[in-house]
Amino acid sequence: MSNLVELFETFDDDGRPQGLVPRDVVHRRGLWHRASNVFLFNGDGGLYLQRRAARKDVWPNAWDLSVGEHLQPGETFEQAAHRGLAEELDVRGVALMPLGEVVRGCIEIPEFQIRDFELQQTFHGVYDGPILADPEEVSDVRIVTMHELAAQVGAAPDDFTPWLRSRLRAFGWA
Repeated sequence: MSNLVELFETFDDDGRPQGLVPRDVVHRRGLWHRASNVFLFNGDGGLYLQRRAARKDVWPNAWDLSVGEHLQPGETFEQAAHRGLAEELDVRGVALMPLGEVVRGCIEIPEFQIRDFELQQTFHGVYDGPILADPEEVSDVRIVTMHELAAQVGAAPDDFTPWLRSRLRAFGWA
């Protein structure tokens, strides 16, 4: 990431725009902002999981969604999902279908001074092709069946990000 300050569009409790705020302030104050999540499957039904890079400020080395991406100002949820797939996994041209509606999710991590209040849209896509993970963001990618993932999350939940666990529960997958 460059030295530029990353700005997020923020929203009040009723979803009204409140202006642009730096990422660190958004996460410290618990301001509502938008994020896209992608569950990317292969043609056999296996789910691509990414392991967050060791340098990540939150949940380093934890297994995560195929892609989780904060929206840039003016971006749609789907545009952010496609951008995240391209930037993090070098995957392009995947048809994405929304899973459910936009939902609110909150995770507070006092030890990191993080209050992550997100308006999230989750997408489903299918892809059979090469993955070229960006090492700044992703340390590993693997494919698991949903049955394997549910068992692994049950056995070692802290190996997986809270957002992945939350989305799996929301869709009845774990």
